[in-house]
Parts: sequence; structure tokens; C-alpha cells
Amino acid sequence: MIEPESLDRLSEAMKVCVASDAHLLDEMRGEVRPLRTQVRRIQARSATAISLVGTDGGNNQLRFDPFLVQLIRVVDSSQNEYCLEVITPNTPFEALNLRHFEPDGRGKTPLGRMAEFLGLKDLTGLSPVFKAKDRSPSWVNVYREMTEWAVLFSLIREKEFGTDTVIVCDGFLRSKMFSADLFGKLREGMEECILRQYERTKRRVYVAGIAKHSSVLQVYRMALALEGVMKTSYACYLEVPKEMEQRAYKWDEYIERQDKFVAGKMFFVKFGNGPYDPIWAIDLLVSQKESAQIVFGYLLKDSEDGFPVPFYPECLQRAHDHAALVDFDLQLLEDQIVDALRQRLGEKKWVVDELALQTADPSGARYA
Repeated sequence: MIEPESLDRLSEAMKVCVASDAHLLDEMRGEVRPLRTQVRRIQARSATAISLVGTDGGNNQLRFDPFLVQLIRVVDSSQNEYCLEVITPNTPFEALNLRHFEPDGRGKTPLGRMAEFLGLKDLTGLSPVFKAKDRSPSWVNVYREMTEWAVLFSLIREKEFGTDTVIVCDGFLRSKMFSADLFGKLREGMEECILRQYERTKRRVYVAGIAKHSSVLQVYRMALALEGVMKTSYACYLEVPKEMEQRAYKWDEYIERQDKFVAGKMFFVKFGNGPYDPIWAIDLLVSQKESAQIVFGYLLKDSEDGFPVPFYPECLQRAHDHAALVDFDLQLLEDQIVDALRQRLGEKKWVVDELALQTADPSGARYA
């Protein structure tokens, strides 16, 4: 607990900081003030909305796991499973290549086919993280991200859509994990596949990415509120100027480098009718930014009955529900690890059962 004396010093320090940086808020208010005339109303439209979500590795809270086993799984809002893999930070890439490539070098999984499209016959070429001599265990997170991009690409490239469809991704349509210009080639490939899809089936496919958190929205939230931008009695959207992104992001390439890192154009979107309903930061595929009214109309229709988060795409919420490894699913995963350990340990397998009876986090008792 902070002592009263410390709180007084903290309060004074806060006032000094706010006073010295007050001009920044004035500058931001000046930036957003003209945007009031650029806010556009969204008209609801009916179409199919599906979402892709990968299981979050950080949610695998196993009681004991000496191998740091990670489940790589991607599902959609209809509970279709597109990928299911088990890896550890020590899994060799030779073994992964055998999973994803045929002996002749052709890809046999979404990740393998994406790598083949990008001109690779080895997964290590996808990211500099994979080539590092002393790989950090965090390479698993990059591998998970690559798998999610591969499933999205596979869906756009291979699936026949019966209706106009918007595919909602969990996160912005940007990445700094790909080697060289591979992400730019992937973006071009997605755009080409979308065009071919329309030529073949006369169905429009749109791609949007919604981030859980946005630095741009966080930085400008106060300025937007003070200037009354997007405080409307109807659902609306606003294209985010590049200058606003530049203030929030440290690296310009995360804003402008469509050849390497960027596949999306950012918008602020409000799906509720109230002036204080939440605003979300959403990327649209760069080539589809002129279709913002159509895409957000589809998402508005999908968001009207959003639960448990109101005015948030229902398809994304359902995909998160299906992807989450909790309760019974988590217990099943742990049981599989325990069984594999028992078989490996032989006559020492009783240690596994002994550990299972112990509390994994004794410090948790302080919250009881």
C-alpha cells in the first residue's frame, strides 16, 4: 500500500509530467478535429462472416510440463479445425519439414503450401527467427503466427465460397516476422486469389483484422473524446490518417512498408448506436480499403448480437470460444502428456502420479 507521503509526491510528479506534455494533447486535438467531417455512417448488410483464431500458447497452464509442450491449433467460428500440431521448443526443423512437405518438395499442409508459394522448400526460410543458430524458445510463437497466416492463405486460395464472405482475423494484417519481402509476396498472393475467386464464383471475399489492443487508439482516445469525433447516434467508421499511426508507432515500416510488413489499412470503427459505445481498431486488406462501407456493413450485422462483448463481431467471439484451451480440453491435453511421460519413465512412472497430487502453485493460497 502506498503511504500518504508517497502518494503526495506521486501526485505532484504526475502534475508536473502532465503540465510539461500538455502541448502534445493540444497537438493531437488539432489533428483529430478536422476528422469529424470524415466520419462515415455504416449501413448493415447481410453476408457470411467467419473468423480464424489460433489457440493462445500462453493459456496452456499445465500443472507440470518438463518439455514445454505447445499445441498449435487454428479453428474458425464454425468450429472447423484447420491445423492441429504438438511441438516443443526443442522440436528440430527437420521433423517439421517432414510434416509439411512431400519428398518432392511440394507442400502438403497449409503451412507447407504457403512456403511453396513463396518459393521455399524449407520452413527455416520463412523467418529470421527460424535461422538463428541459438534459437530462443520464443520461436514457437513465431511458428504459431506463421501457421495462422498459412491457414488464412489456404482458405482464400482453396475454398469455394457460396456467398459473399468477410474473413475476420484475430489481430492486425501486419507482420514483422517474415524474412525479406515474403510478407509482401503473401499479401499479393492473397489479393490475386481473391480476384480469381470472384472470376470463378462471382463471390466477393473480404479480409479484416481486429486487434485486441491498438497503440494508435490508445494514444488518441482522449483527443477523440474531447473533440467529439465518432460520438454519433449511429454506427460509424473513420479511416485513420497515416500521421496518426506515425505518432503511435516507433517504426515507419510498420505503417508504410507494404512490400515487407504491411497488408492492411487501419480504420476506427464503432458498431453501436450510442455515442459512448466502444471503438475498435480494424485493418482492411490494402486493396479493399475502398470497400470499407461494405465490409463494415457486414461486420455491423454480425456485431448486433455480439455476446458476451457487445458491439463486437460475434464470429470472432465464437472462434475464441472454440480455440480456448480451458477446463475439460486443458485436462485432456494434460492427461495426454502424463500418459506419454508414464510410458517413457517405465518403473519410475509413479513419480508422475506423486507430482499430480501436489499443488503446482502453493503461493496461490494467499488469494484464497
